This record gives sequence, structure tokens and C-alpha cells, in this order.
Amino acid sequence: MLVNLWCIFKEGMHRILFVFVLYTSSHLFGQIDEVRRITKTLCSEGFHGRGYVQKGDSIAADFIANEFQKLDLKPLKKSYFQSFNFDVNSFPKKMELSSGNIVFKPAEHFLVDPSSGSFSGELKVKRISIEDGLNTQTLAETIRMVMSSDQFNGILLDFASATVDEKKLLAGMADELANYVPVIETVNSKFTWSVSQTQKANCFLYLQDSVDLDQTVFNVQIDAELLNNYSSQNVVGFLPSKKKCAPTFVYTAHYDHLGRMGENNYFPGGNDNASGTAMLISMAKYFKENPINANILFIAFGGEEVGLLGSKHFVENPLIKLKKIDFLVNLDIMGSGEEGITIVNGSLFEKEFKMFEEINREQQLLKVVKSRGPAANSDHYWFTEKGVPAFFIYTMGPNKNYHDIFDTYENLSFSEYDDITTLLVSFFKMKSSK
Repeated sequence: MLVNLWCIFKEGMHRILFVFVLYTSSHLFGQIDEVRRITKTLCSEGFHGRGYVQKGDSIAADFIANEFQKLDLKPLKKSYFQSFNFDVNSFPKKMELSSGNIVFKPAEHFLVDPSSGSFSGELKVKRISIEDGLNTQTLAETIRMVMSSDQFNGILLDFASATVDEKKLLAGMADELANYVPVIETVNSKFTWSVSQTQKANCFLYLQDSVDLDQTVFNVQIDAELLNNYSSQNVVGFLPSKKKCAPTFVYTAHYDHLGRMGENNYFPGGNDNASGTAMLISMAKYFKENPINANILFIAFGGEEVGLLGSKHFVENPLIKLKKIDFLVNLDIMGSGEEGITIVNGSLFEKEFKMFEEINREQQLLKVVKSRGPAANSDHYWFTEKGVPAFFIYTMGPNKNYHDIFDTYENLSFSEYDDITTLLVSFFKMKSSK
């Protein structure tokens, strides 16, 4: 009987605490103007797409460190920065493609492969059809002819109309051929760009088949520069608890993006991930003004677009003991939310996922909180591999701009910002109260 009464009392206190947390977290932010300011700044041309041309990533890191300093976050070492190095291919100067009177627009009509080498001059291409590409003997003969001929000095792979099955068979061909000759491959899908740590011996371009493809002679100017041992940095700020034996929570977001593709073209990276970086700083501001019984670490990672390099460096060179981290939330693509959010690792940490679901249901915040299994698709990954419980949260909505020049500040709605931040704050408040 006494046991039953205690259980009832305990459950009742849990409900009271839960309601209190929700009440004290609901719509307390009023920071949307600040979030928009930070996002717009990070997306501006002066930050060069937060990539590796003109040290755009370092400009962004300095900006974030200044925001941390204004909030009086504590560095874990002598500064907010944790440096690391890697090789990265870049395109700092010319990015031109034309044929006769036709001038193709970078990032709209054509795209340079991230691993492309340089090329300057006239490119006379031998067209290879889908049928020829699927015929090993014909393909080999064509390549030998191009490599030994004065008539051609490159290959145009006319594969845009390939079926799904044909694309599977042709996959990787262009990438391999670019090790031997300059390559242009036709495509009919949306352009998405990325970053490479290596550089091929020849130029490698993609060309939309919606443009005039009757051409066999192109004027090309591609300036590629492989940056060896490039120095980037994570930005780390700490908000210590005033109480001893407090849990340790971590918010993370990557601030880097794709940078520039030539002098006049940059990828703003609004949703990916100026939005997540702005929300990270927003979280820091909230918990600075509304402290809880927890140590909270805020990490803005560099090198994510190169292969999760900043987070990998951190877990291999941790500034705090990883086993002390009670939970980590990684914020990436946070600029919408009209269709809810997805939580990667939701199925791995079911208890914490149910907490998100309960908060969302009780407060009637988002359309859906969707669970997803483990995935190596953002900076939470290396922490999970080291045994740190972690979620990666991203928003879902009508804005599908991703790794393209249209992922701008102007295309972000932030329509569910208040609800998402309420959810994030409530989660850590509940975790700290247990």
C-alpha cells in the first residue's frame, strides 16, 4: 500500500515538474530578429560562402567567437578556437565555359566537379553516347583515339537521358575518365555541389542538357587550386553551472559551407547551416539569461562539408572528457519546420525521443517529430561512435534548396523557430531536473 502511494506521489510530482518546465519554456525567446541578423550575416558575400576561398570559414569563425564573447561564454583553452588541418580543392579565380556565342552560367548551366583540375583554352570533345558508354570495347577504343589524336582533347559523355538502370551501370565512369582526359558530362537533374580533398589531373564539368548541346568545341577557363594542409578551426564556448555535480549538455552546429566556385559565384548556405549556427548562438543567449542546473557546451564545427572533419578532430582531441557528456544535440538545416523535424538517432535513444514527443504533444508545437535511425550524415556521428548519446535534428519544409546557389537567407522562413527552440530548451530542462 505504501509502495503504491509513493508511486502515485512520484508520478504526480513528475507531471507537475513537466508542466512547470513547459510553462517556463514556452515562447520565451523573442530572439527571431537576432537569429535573422546572424543568419543574414553568415550568408553575406563578404563571408565567401564560409568555404576555403579567401578564408571564408575563418571569417565566419571570428564572427562566431565574437558572438560567444558578447555572451561571456568561457573558452575551454586560451581561446575559443580549436585548430585542425586538411587538404581541400578550391576554385578561387576563373570559372568560365562557352561555345561560340553561347555563354554558360556557372552553377546554373554548368557545374565544376569538386575534384576537378584546371584547364585553359579550347576543348574539342568527342561525344560518347549511352550505347557507346555501355560497350566496353567501343569505349576503350574511343578513349585511346582521343588521347592520341590532334582532332580531340576531351570527352563529352552524353548520358543525361540514361535510365535508372543505365545510370547504375555508367556510375563512376566520368570520375574515372577525368584522371586521363578532360570530361564534360551532361545531366538533367538538379545541381548540388560539394567539396573534395583531392584534385584530378584534368578538368571535369557537368552541363545541363537543357542548354544547346550540339556543340563539340568549348572555350574553358577553370582555375583550380589544391590547398595542402589548410588550417581551419572549431569554435567552442562553455557555460558552466554554478552547482556542483551538474550534468553536461552540448549543442553543436557546423558553420562552414561550400564557399566560392570561381570569383563571382558563391554558395550562401542559408539553411545549411547558417540557420543551425544562428540557433546555436540563440541557445547560448537563452541559457546565459536563464541558467539551469547544467554545464552547457556550445561547439560550432568547421570542416563538416569536407567530411565531418571538425567533429572528428574534436572527438579525437576532446577539450572535455567525452564520458562526461550526458547528451548532445546537433543542429543542422534549421531554417524551416513547416512539416516538422526529424531526429536522427531517435530510434537509438528511445527514452529521449519520447521526451521530445511528449513535450511536443503537450505543448502542441510542431506538426510532427519524426524518428530516424543512426546515420553518418552530420557532426553527431563521431560522438555516437565514441559512445556519447546524441541527436541530430533537422527541419522539414517546402524549401528544398540544398548545396546550391539558391540556399539563401531570403529563402528561409524560420516559421517554426519559436516552437523548435521551446522544444530544445524544454528537453534540456527536463534532463537537468532528473
